[in-house]
Parts: sequence; C-alpha cells; structure tokens
Amino acid sequence: MLAAAGQWLAWPELSAAGHAAWLRQPAGKLPGMPAPAAHPFLDLHPEVAAALADGRPVVALESTIISHGMPWPQNAETALAVQAEVRAHGAVPATTAVVDGRLVAGLSDGQIGQLARAGTATPKASRRDLPVLLAQGRSGTTTVAATMIIAAAAGIRVFATGGIGGVHRGAATTMDISADLQELARTPVAVVCAGAKSILDLGLTLEYLETHGVPVLGYQTDVLPAFFCRDSGFPVDARLDSPAAIARVMQAQWGAGLGGGLLVCNPIPEPHALPRALVDAAIADALADCAAQDIGGKAITPFLLQRVNALTCGQSLAANVQLVLNNARLAAQVAVAHATG
Repeated sequence: MLAAAGQWLAWPELSAAGHAAWLRQPAGKLPGMPAPAAHPFLDLHPEVAAALADGRPVVALESTIISHGMPWPQNAETALAVQAEVRAHGAVPATTAVVDGRLVAGLSDGQIGQLARAGTATPKASRRDLPVLLAQGRSGTTTVAATMIIAAAAGIRVFATGGIGGVHRGAATTMDISADLQELARTPVAVVCAGAKSILDLGLTLEYLETHGVPVLGYQTDVLPAFFCRDSGFPVDARLDSPAAIARVMQAQWGAGLGGGLLVCNPIPEPHALPRALVDAAIADALADCAAQDIGGKAITPFLLQRVNALTCGQSLAANVQLVLNNARLAAQVAVAHATG
C-alpha cells in the first residue's frame, strides 16, 4: 500500500481468516493494519467517503458511457438513472472521472451534466492516459480500465458497466486489444457487465482472459452474454445464481492471495434483448464502414456503437440503457452481499 510518493507501508502478517476479513473492509478500516494515507491524486465525494469509512456497500460507475457512449441528453438521464438504481438496491454509487488532474470517485449531478453536455470533447481515459491528465491538470472520462484503477485506489470492490472492451475483430493483424483485459488481470475489482461488446471477437476475448487468469462468471447463465444479445454461444467458466454466491467467490479469490479482478456476466433482460441476426448484420455493415473510413484506435468503439445504433434504428441504444440499469442492480446486490458477508 503506497503511503506517499516513494514510501511504502509494511503490513503485518494476517491469518487466512484475517486476510479474508481485511478484503471485505474499506480503505482506512483494515484490521491489524495502519490506516493508509490519502492517495495523492484521489478525491472522494463526501457521501462515498462516509460509506467507505462505515463499511457500507459502494458501486463504482464509469463515465466514458456519458461522453462517448450515448448522445445528449440521454447520456445524462441514463447516468443519473443508473445511480438511482444503485441506491434503490442498497448501495452508494460512485461515478468516476478525471477532473482537473484529480481522480474522482463520486461525481456530483452537476459534474455529470457538464460531462454529458461536453460529449466527445472530453477525452476518454484508460490506464496509459492517466499520468498525462494528472500531470497537466486535465479532465477525462474513465474507461473500464481507468474506473477499475480509481475504484481500487478508493477501496471499492464492485463496479458496474455496460460491456467490457476486448480483442477486436482482425486483431491478428492490428493487435487491437483493449486495456480493459489487462486491468482485469491485475486490479482487484469485480466488474459486472453484459459480457464484452458484441462488436468484438468474443472467442479470442475469452481466450485472453483465460490466459491471464481472470474468472468469467455467469449470473444465472451458462453462456457468455453478447451485450445486446443474451447468448454468444461461448460458455462461461462458472455459473452462479445469487449475489451472495458471487460475493463468496470474490472473497475466496482475494482471500487466497490470487489478486486480479473477476468478470461477472449478467445477460440483458429478455424483453430488451435484440435478435442475434439483427445485431450480427448491423455489426458486419458497421465494420465495413469503419474499414472504408480508415478509423482506428480509440475512435473504433464509439464509431461502431453509433453506426450499429443507426443501422438498428435506435434499438441498440435502447438495449444499451436497459442492460446498464440491469447491471447496476446486480452490482448493488453483490456489493451489499460482499459488505455483509
């Protein structure tokens, strides 16, 4: 645990039971250990700080979906609705972002509104972008990877998002692999999602996660969800049928000293799922458009999602809203189970 720049705290040895108890505690309330000094770049919303200090459940939320995932005003409306869903199920929401060179866990409604109106004018930030934004006092919206980093720094163990990034189609030649996957391998946060985004190569994404030791867990499903669709055709590593069962796996993984994150895959509710044939056809057309316009790097995912939405006449955006709300519900339930388990 980093106490200050260049200074490390030495933790005393714990029994297995003590280690498991430690993992269920928020930062600053670690049994048998000194309270860690404040992170030099981290700011917590007062409500989030109070919840963590009291050991109450907190759910981290990303902000790239606000700036790059949806248009105004639906982006702001969805972000606030997701926060409300977390609250309704017993947890405190902590939407993350980089604001004027600070890592923030718990945006105010006003800050969410500002990011929503700015849209893509605010850059999305992954791990590699954080040092520059922090050093230059700039702002950015957080991807899955960056949100995991902020959550871990704050002591938040559960994070809800729409879908993770992964191995892009054609990665054998482009080497386009999302940093989200490496973050899952290294950062101890449980990520609740509707699988990887449908625009990706889901088979290779699963292979990558397996290689790096990331458990892929299905919530009440034996197969990996495919974002807009409930069934990708690929099996998950294990099926778990309750939030408490998920919380026990979290505690076992970190209590055993295995480190890293977990991927909790929660299928989009049946009434809101899109037909696989419709999504596959739209993705094929969107990928062709992407290649024709020579779009690459960070611009690929926002372009493809926007193009798929246009090709499905808005159906994919409506589905996206519903799956994010569904993931927020489950994440809150898992956070409650983890905090009280």
